[in-house]
Amino acid sequence: MYTYDTLDKALLNQRVAEFREQVKRRIAGELTEDQFKPLRLMNGLYLQTHAYMLRVAVPYGTLSSDQMRKFAYIARTYDRGYGHFTTRQNIQFNWIELGSTPDILYDLSEVDLHAIQTSGNCIRNVTADPFAGAAADELDDPRVWSEIIRQWSTLHPEFSFLPRKFKIAVTGADADRAAIKFHDIGLKIVRNDAGDLGFQVFVGGGQGRTPFVAPLIRPFLPAKDILRYLDAALRVYNQHGRRDNIYKARIKILVDSLGADQFSLDVEREFEKLDPDLLAVNEKEVERIRDMFALPYLRPDTDAQAGLEQAMEQSNPLRRWCETNTEVHKVPGYAIATVSLKPVGGIPGDATADQMDTVADLADRYSLGEIRVTYTQNLVLPHVRVADLPLLWAALDQISLATANAGLVTDIIACPGLDYCTLANARSIPLAQRISERFADLDAQHNIGPLDIRISGCINACGHHHAGHIGILGVDKKGVELYQLTLGGQGNRDSAIGKILGPGFDEDGIIGAVENVIATYLNMRTIGETFSETLQRKGHSPFKERLYDHT
Repeated sequence: MYTYDTLDKALLNQRVAEFREQVKRRIAGELTEDQFKPLRLMNGLYLQTHAYMLRVAVPYGTLSSDQMRKFAYIARTYDRGYGHFTTRQNIQFNWIELGSTPDILYDLSEVDLHAIQTSGNCIRNVTADPFAGAAADELDDPRVWSEIIRQWSTLHPEFSFLPRKFKIAVTGADADRAAIKFHDIGLKIVRNDAGDLGFQVFVGGGQGRTPFVAPLIRPFLPAKDILRYLDAALRVYNQHGRRDNIYKARIKILVDSLGADQFSLDVEREFEKLDPDLLAVNEKEVERIRDMFALPYLRPDTDAQAGLEQAMEQSNPLRRWCETNTEVHKVPGYAIATVSLKPVGGIPGDATADQMDTVADLADRYSLGEIRVTYTQNLVLPHVRVADLPLLWAALDQISLATANAGLVTDIIACPGLDYCTLANARSIPLAQRISERFADLDAQHNIGPLDIRISGCINACGHHHAGHIGILGVDKKGVELYQLTLGGQGNRDSAIGKILGPGFDEDGIIGAVENVIATYLNMRTIGETFSETLQRKGHSPFKERLYDHT
């Protein structure tokens, strides 16, 4: 785990004191809401439908057990006993009183947490692969580079007032568990033919009303030049990005209008202007940060799997959970365990204070005190002994977090929607709950296989519906909530944007439409074929024909 230094801590303390005074002035009426809005947004505080919402950063999705306990304390003390984990590896508290926010920020600062740059037209929380440092397929730990970017970007004077919000993601694995091509800048760690470490750089991805998969801008960037190149790309964006139209202000619009080749040339020119020594990544600093993320010695255990197999023979629920919710660790005898925040009928991404406390305890007992937040709104315990998986599963089952559905039809991503968000056109949460209940049977889920459903309550796409195998978008048509259906999105290394099938449905209709699409897939698939593979082989037409012929 990275530990904040005295500079970080001084910054957080200063920020808390500053915001405490601003809140005091707002409550006293010395600041209007218009004057206060940019100040609160700089501290992650939103005014939503029913109350203030505080968004807290979880840099590159990594938490200690103590930090998770602090979230539980805040949920219990200042909120209604729960928190909501988001698609940006953050947590949101939805029922915050304005006068309490300085105290919350102070409590967060005690465990190296904050809400800086979780809002506003700045570089937002840098996200990364939630399996970082544990995955067997990882080339290098992306958290090291994410931390370097965090330090460089925090309160950067040149990039604090960009044309629009800016999101960066880093992956160290080919599988891409960070959806880098749907970010303003996505970085994939690679090695060139000489074995040098560097990055593939993708720029101009994003969702919303104009979704794009980011094109590859630079096939190889030496690791030492990462900050200079990011600086150059953001300078080009700052100079040429649209500021006259909020809908055309993202860098994806600039890359699309210029063309990827021209944008790349512009960045290269700016890159050459910048002092290579001034922004060069210091090797000693890289190693200092890398040492903080280094695993303690984990003793390999090649015999552990046999014991687990024996336990799974005696418990089919345990077998299901191990098949769907665990992944191979880089150290034999260890596993990466996904803690599903998607129980049947639950709200995707929500965790109660008691659940957060228990997960923190389980992290101490079974996972070196580490927890990860995924962009799919789940949690991960990254370093679990294979021999301990039955005990972990049983403990999670006691707090309703052992649902064996990671990557399956009920592992739904959903934004807060109209229940909380002032921007939303339709509700997302009840829809996710109803779909989850409709497909509650685990045998049916495992028979369907990998299937990614994502729901957004408006075109801003906080639920990443564009990247879902099945995507659902809430729209408002003359005061009526309707839902459009898209098929074929992908959020992994084969990133793709889903295509709209046809006219929208009401809430009952969209539930039936999802069932219809899945039934069509089951009727057409070959043995062992996934939903994505069937869709790719057969195309959208059979799904569209059956869906609209029967509605």
